[in-house]
Amino acid sequence: MTGKNLRIVFFGTPDFATAQLDALVQGGYNVVAVVTMPDKQAGRGLKVIHSSVKQYALQNNLPLLQPADLKDENFIRQLSSLNVDLQIVVAFRMLPRIVYAMPRLGTFNLHASLLPLYRGAAPINWAIINGEKQTGLTTFLLNDRMDEGEIILQQSIAINPDDNFGSLHDRMMKEGRNLVKETVNVIAKGNFKTLLQNSQTKPQSLAPKIYKNTTIIDWNQNGEKIIDFIRGLSPSPCAISYFFDKKDEKEHLFKVFEARFFMKSDKKNTGIFSISPEKEILVSCLDGEIQLLDLQLSGKRRMKSEEFLRGWKSTNNLITIKK
Repeated sequence: MTGKNLRIVFFGTPDFATAQLDALVQGGYNVVAVVTMPDKQAGRGLKVIHSSVKQYALQNNLPLLQPADLKDENFIRQLSSLNVDLQIVVAFRMLPRIVYAMPRLGTFNLHASLLPLYRGAAPINWAIINGEKQTGLTTFLLNDRMDEGEIILQQSIAINPDDNFGSLHDRMMKEGRNLVKETVNVIAKGNFKTLLQNSQTKPQSLAPKIYKNTTIIDWNQNGEKIIDFIRGLSPSPCAISYFFDKKDEKEHLFKVFEARFFMKSDKKNTGIFSISPEKEILVSCLDGEIQLLDLQLSGKRRMKSEEFLRGWKSTNNLITIKK
Protein backbone atom coordinates (compact mmCIF):
# COMPACT_ATOMS: atom_id res chain seq x y z
CA MET A 1 0.00 0.00 0.00
CA THR A 2 1.21 3.52 -0.77
CA GLY A 3 0.53 6.72 1.14
CA LYS A 4 -1.91 7.87 -1.53
CA ASN A 5 -4.12 4.82 -0.86
CA LEU A 6 -4.66 5.78 2.79
CA ARG A 7 -7.87 7.43 3.99
CA ILE A 8 -6.63 10.49 5.86
CA VAL A 9 -8.28 12.98 8.23
CA PHE A 10 -6.38 16.25 8.72
CA PHE A 11 -6.56 18.37 11.91
CA GLY A 12 -5.30 21.97 11.85
CA THR A 13 -6.11 25.66 12.20
CA PRO A 14 -3.57 28.35 11.11
CA ASP A 15 -1.56 29.04 7.93
CA PHE A 16 1.22 26.69 9.02
CA ALA A 17 -1.28 23.83 8.97
CA THR A 18 -2.90 24.96 5.72
CA ALA A 19 0.42 24.63 3.89
CA GLN A 20 0.69 20.98 4.96
CA LEU A 21 -2.91 20.26 4.00
CA ASP A 22 -2.27 21.80 0.59
CA ALA A 23 0.81 19.59 0.14
CA LEU A 24 -1.34 16.51 0.70
CA VAL A 25 -4.15 17.66 -1.59
CA GLN A 26 -1.81 18.78 -4.37
CA GLY A 27 0.17 15.57 -3.95
CA GLY A 28 -2.89 13.45 -4.65
CA TYR A 29 -3.33 12.04 -1.13
CA ASN A 30 -6.82 10.96 -0.09
CA VAL A 31 -7.95 13.51 2.50
CA VAL A 32 -11.48 12.34 3.38
CA ALA A 33 -12.17 15.06 5.97
CA VAL A 34 -10.70 18.14 7.62
CA VAL A 35 -11.15 19.06 11.30
CA THR A 36 -10.59 22.63 12.47
CA MET A 37 -11.60 24.91 15.35
CA PRO A 38 -15.11 26.40 15.56
CA ASP A 39 -15.55 29.85 14.02
CA LYS A 40 -14.77 32.87 16.19
CA GLN A 41 -16.17 36.37 16.36
CA ALA A 42 -13.69 39.24 16.35
CA GLY A 43 -13.55 43.01 16.01
CA ARG A 44 -16.05 45.67 17.00
CA GLY A 45 -18.63 44.26 14.63
CA LEU A 46 -18.09 40.73 15.96
CA LYS A 47 -17.45 39.52 12.44
CA VAL A 48 -17.30 35.73 12.09
CA ILE A 49 -13.73 34.63 11.37
CA HIS A 50 -12.96 31.33 9.63
CA SER A 51 -9.65 29.60 10.29
CA SER A 52 -7.14 29.39 7.45
CA VAL A 53 -7.68 25.62 7.29
CA LYS A 54 -11.45 26.05 7.03
CA GLN A 55 -11.10 28.54 4.18
CA TYR A 56 -8.87 26.09 2.32
CA ALA A 57 -11.25 23.18 2.93
CA LEU A 58 -14.21 25.17 1.61
CA GLN A 59 -12.30 26.32 -1.47
CA ASN A 60 -11.31 22.74 -2.27
CA ASN A 61 -14.64 21.08 -1.42
CA LEU A 62 -13.19 18.99 1.40
CA PRO A 63 -15.62 17.58 4.00
CA LEU A 64 -15.31 19.76 7.10
CA LEU A 65 -15.88 19.12 10.83
CA GLN A 66 -15.72 21.82 13.52
CA PRO A 67 -16.39 20.21 16.91
CA ALA A 68 -16.45 22.41 20.00
CA ASP A 69 -15.85 19.30 22.08
CA LEU A 70 -13.52 16.61 20.72
CA LYS A 71 -15.23 14.03 22.92
CA ASP A 72 -18.72 14.88 21.65
CA GLU A 73 -20.61 11.71 20.73
CA ASN A 74 -21.81 13.08 17.39
CA PHE A 75 -18.28 14.05 16.39
CA ILE A 76 -16.89 10.65 17.43
CA ARG A 77 -19.64 8.94 15.45
CA GLN A 78 -18.92 11.06 12.34
CA LEU A 79 -15.19 10.38 12.61
CA SER A 80 -15.69 6.66 13.09
CA SER A 81 -17.95 6.42 10.02
CA LEU A 82 -15.10 7.65 7.80
CA ASN A 83 -13.12 4.41 8.28
CA VAL A 84 -9.90 6.37 8.51
CA ASP A 85 -6.47 4.77 8.11
CA LEU A 86 -4.39 7.69 9.39
CA GLN A 87 -4.87 11.08 11.04
CA ILE A 88 -2.49 14.04 10.79
CA VAL A 89 -2.34 16.92 13.27
CA VAL A 90 -0.61 20.25 12.58
CA ALA A 91 -0.96 23.28 14.87
CA PHE A 92 -4.12 22.06 16.58
CA ARG A 93 -5.01 21.24 20.20
CA MET A 94 -4.38 18.00 22.06
CA LEU A 95 -6.56 15.11 20.96
CA PRO A 96 -8.21 12.77 23.48
CA ARG A 97 -7.28 9.10 23.28
CA ILE A 98 -10.65 8.14 21.80
CA VAL A 99 -9.79 10.35 18.78
CA TYR A 100 -6.05 9.85 18.25
CA ALA A 101 -6.23 6.06 18.72
CA MET A 102 -9.15 5.59 16.30
CA PRO A 103 -7.29 5.06 12.96
CA ARG A 104 -5.69 1.64 12.39
CA LEU A 105 -2.31 3.32 11.68
CA GLY A 106 -2.62 5.90 14.45
CA THR A 107 -2.22 9.69 14.42
CA PHE A 108 0.94 11.71 13.87
CA ASN A 109 1.77 15.34 14.57
CA LEU A 110 4.12 17.75 12.80
CA HIS A 111 5.92 19.85 15.43
CA ALA A 112 8.16 22.85 14.67
CA SER A 113 11.22 21.83 16.71
CA LEU A 114 13.71 19.01 17.13
CA LEU A 115 11.90 17.18 19.89
CA PRO A 116 12.32 16.70 22.79
CA LEU A 117 13.51 20.32 22.65
CA TYR A 118 10.85 23.03 22.66
CA ARG A 119 7.75 21.08 23.49
CA GLY A 120 4.74 23.38 23.65
CA ALA A 121 2.69 25.94 21.75
CA ALA A 122 5.40 28.39 20.56
CA PRO A 123 8.53 26.43 19.54
CA ILE A 124 9.65 28.76 16.74
CA ASN A 125 9.43 31.88 18.93
CA TRP A 126 11.31 30.38 21.85
CA ALA A 127 14.11 28.88 19.76
CA ILE A 128 14.97 32.38 18.47
CA ILE A 129 14.42 34.07 21.85
CA ASN A 130 16.88 31.63 23.45
CA GLY A 131 19.54 32.35 20.84
CA GLU A 132 19.53 28.93 19.20
CA LYS A 133 21.45 28.52 15.94
CA GLN A 134 19.49 25.46 14.83
CA THR A 135 15.97 24.12 15.09
CA GLY A 136 13.95 21.74 12.96
CA LEU A 137 10.81 19.74 12.34
CA THR A 138 9.63 16.50 13.93
CA THR A 139 6.84 14.09 13.08
CA PHE A 140 5.79 11.85 15.96
CA LEU A 141 2.98 9.51 16.99
CA LEU A 142 0.48 11.02 19.44
CA ASN A 143 0.10 9.72 22.96
CA ASP A 144 -1.48 11.07 26.16
CA ARG A 145 1.32 13.56 26.86
CA MET A 146 2.03 16.87 25.16
CA ASP A 147 4.60 16.44 22.35
CA GLU A 148 6.13 13.33 23.94
CA GLY A 149 5.16 10.62 21.44
CA GLU A 150 7.57 8.34 19.58
CA ILE A 151 9.53 10.18 16.86
CA ILE A 152 9.08 9.09 13.24
CA LEU A 153 11.19 11.58 11.23
CA GLN A 154 13.18 14.75 11.93
CA GLN A 155 14.74 17.47 9.79
CA SER A 156 17.23 20.09 10.98
CA ILE A 157 16.86 23.75 9.92
CA ALA A 158 19.41 26.51 10.52
CA ILE A 159 18.39 29.73 12.29
CA ASN A 160 20.11 32.56 10.43
CA PRO A 161 21.36 35.70 12.25
CA ASP A 162 18.81 37.84 10.39
CA ASP A 163 15.88 35.47 10.93
CA ASN A 164 12.90 36.63 12.93
CA PHE A 165 9.83 34.61 13.85
CA GLY A 166 8.11 35.46 10.57
CA SER A 167 10.95 34.46 8.24
CA LEU A 168 11.77 31.25 10.12
CA HIS A 169 8.07 30.32 10.38
CA ASP A 170 7.64 30.64 6.62
CA ARG A 171 10.76 28.61 5.86
CA MET A 172 9.75 25.85 8.26
CA MET A 173 6.20 25.88 6.90
CA LYS A 174 7.59 25.24 3.42
CA GLU A 175 9.98 22.50 4.57
CA GLY A 176 7.17 20.78 6.47
CA ARG A 177 5.29 20.01 3.25
CA ASN A 178 7.77 17.35 2.16
CA LEU A 179 8.27 15.96 5.66
CA VAL A 180 4.52 15.38 6.11
CA LYS A 181 4.24 13.54 2.78
CA GLU A 182 7.37 11.51 3.52
CA THR A 183 5.96 10.52 6.91
CA VAL A 184 2.67 9.37 5.33
CA ASN A 185 4.61 7.23 2.85
CA VAL A 186 6.83 5.72 5.55
CA ILE A 187 3.81 4.79 7.66
CA ALA A 188 2.02 3.28 4.65
CA LYS A 189 4.99 1.02 3.91
CA GLY A 190 5.04 -0.10 7.55
CA ASN A 191 8.77 -0.76 7.76
CA PHE A 192 9.77 2.19 9.94
CA LYS A 193 11.26 2.37 13.42
CA THR A 194 10.31 5.05 15.92
CA LEU A 195 12.57 6.74 18.45
CA LEU A 196 11.51 7.10 22.08
CA GLN A 197 11.81 10.61 23.48
CA ASN A 198 13.53 11.52 26.70
CA SER A 199 10.65 12.54 28.96
CA GLN A 200 12.87 14.94 30.95
CA THR A 201 13.66 18.34 29.43
CA LYS A 202 15.15 21.48 30.96
CA PRO A 203 12.70 24.35 31.61
CA GLN A 204 14.66 26.66 29.28
CA SER A 205 14.03 24.31 26.36
CA LEU A 206 10.25 24.32 26.70
CA ALA A 207 8.00 26.45 24.50
CA PRO A 208 4.94 27.62 26.45
CA LYS A 209 2.26 29.80 24.92
CA ILE A 210 3.21 33.47 24.73
CA TYR A 211 0.97 35.99 26.49
CA LYS A 212 1.08 39.80 26.46
CA ASN A 213 2.83 40.00 29.83
CA THR A 214 5.66 37.84 28.49
CA THR A 215 6.27 40.13 25.49
CA ILE A 216 7.53 43.10 27.54
CA ILE A 217 11.19 43.90 26.87
CA ASP A 218 13.47 43.73 29.91
CA TRP A 219 16.10 46.40 29.24
CA ASN A 220 18.20 45.21 32.18
CA GLN A 221 19.79 42.52 30.03
CA ASN A 222 22.66 42.16 27.57
CA GLY A 223 21.96 43.64 24.16
CA GLU A 224 22.25 40.40 22.20
CA LYS A 225 19.62 38.78 24.41
CA ILE A 226 17.27 41.72 23.89
CA ILE A 227 17.75 41.55 20.10
CA ASP A 228 16.98 37.80 20.15
CA PHE A 229 13.84 38.55 22.15
CA ILE A 230 12.68 41.14 19.59
CA ARG A 231 13.50 38.81 16.66
CA GLY A 232 11.66 35.91 18.28
CA LEU A 233 8.45 37.92 18.57
CA SER A 234 8.53 39.79 15.25
CA PRO A 235 6.23 40.40 13.48
CA SER A 236 3.80 38.62 15.81
CA PRO A 237 2.87 38.86 18.64
CA CYS A 238 5.67 41.47 18.84
CA ALA A 239 7.89 42.68 21.68
CA ILE A 240 6.52 45.71 23.52
CA SER A 241 7.80 48.49 25.74
CA TYR A 242 6.71 51.88 27.07
CA PHE A 243 7.96 55.45 27.17
CA PHE A 244 6.70 58.46 29.10
CA ASP A 245 5.91 61.75 27.34
CA LYS A 246 6.36 64.70 29.70
CA LYS A 247 4.24 66.92 27.47
CA ASP A 248 1.01 64.95 27.73
CA GLU A 249 2.08 63.21 30.97
CA LYS A 250 1.11 59.85 29.57
CA GLU A 251 2.77 56.50 29.28
CA HIS A 252 2.78 55.17 25.71
CA LEU A 253 2.96 51.52 24.71
CA PHE A 254 4.78 50.66 21.51
CA LYS A 255 5.78 47.52 19.60
CA VAL A 256 9.32 46.89 18.36
CA PHE A 257 9.65 44.95 15.09
CA GLU A 258 13.35 45.49 14.39
CA ALA A 259 16.33 46.80 16.33
CA ARG A 260 20.14 46.87 16.32
CA PHE A 261 22.61 46.49 19.18
CA PHE A 262 25.75 48.56 19.78
CA MET A 263 28.10 47.34 22.50
CA LYS A 264 29.59 50.09 24.68
CA SER A 265 31.99 49.95 27.60
CA ASP A 266 30.56 52.94 29.49
CA LYS A 267 27.82 51.92 31.87
CA LYS A 268 24.48 53.70 31.97
CA ASN A 269 21.25 53.19 33.79
CA THR A 270 19.25 50.68 31.77
CA GLY A 271 15.99 51.52 30.04
CA ILE A 272 16.80 55.17 29.23
CA PHE A 273 15.15 56.43 26.05
CA SER A 274 17.22 58.96 24.10
CA ILE A 275 17.51 60.55 20.66
CA SER A 276 21.02 60.83 19.18
CA PRO A 277 22.24 63.88 17.17
CA GLU A 278 21.79 61.64 14.09
CA LYS A 279 18.12 61.24 15.01
CA GLU A 280 18.49 57.63 16.13
CA ILE A 281 16.14 56.25 18.79
CA LEU A 282 18.32 54.60 21.43
CA VAL A 283 17.58 52.67 24.60
CA SER A 284 20.33 51.82 27.07
CA CYS A 285 20.79 48.21 28.13
CA LEU A 286 23.26 46.33 30.32
CA ASP A 287 26.22 46.41 27.93
CA GLY A 288 25.39 49.09 25.37
CA GLU A 289 22.52 50.60 23.45
CA ILE A 290 19.65 49.26 21.37
CA GLN A 291 18.70 51.30 18.31
CA LEU A 292 15.01 51.00 17.51
CA LEU A 293 14.51 50.76 13.74
CA ASP A 294 10.93 49.69 13.14
CA LEU A 295 8.12 50.28 15.65
CA GLN A 296 4.44 50.95 16.14
CA LEU A 297 2.65 53.10 18.69
CA SER A 298 -0.51 51.64 20.19
CA GLY A 299 -3.42 52.51 17.92
CA LYS A 300 -1.14 53.71 15.10
CA ARG A 301 0.35 52.03 12.06
CA ARG A 302 3.80 50.46 11.89
CA MET A 303 6.58 52.86 10.86
CA LYS A 304 10.35 53.33 10.59
CA SER A 305 12.10 55.27 13.37
CA GLU A 306 12.59 58.47 11.32
CA GLU A 307 8.87 58.64 10.56
CA PHE A 308 8.08 57.93 14.20
CA LEU A 309 10.20 60.90 15.30
CA ARG A 310 8.48 63.25 12.86
CA GLY A 311 5.30 62.70 14.84
CA TRP A 312 6.78 64.34 17.96
CA LYS A 313 7.35 68.10 17.92
CA SER A 314 9.86 67.91 20.73
CA THR A 315 11.73 64.69 21.37
CA ASN A 316 13.07 66.25 24.58
CA ASN A 317 9.74 65.38 26.12
CA LEU A 318 10.29 61.64 25.65
CA ILE A 319 11.91 60.07 28.67
CA THR A 320 12.67 56.85 30.50
CA ILE A 321 11.19 53.62 29.22
CA LYS A 322 9.28 51.50 31.67
CA LYS A 323 11.33 48.37 32.40
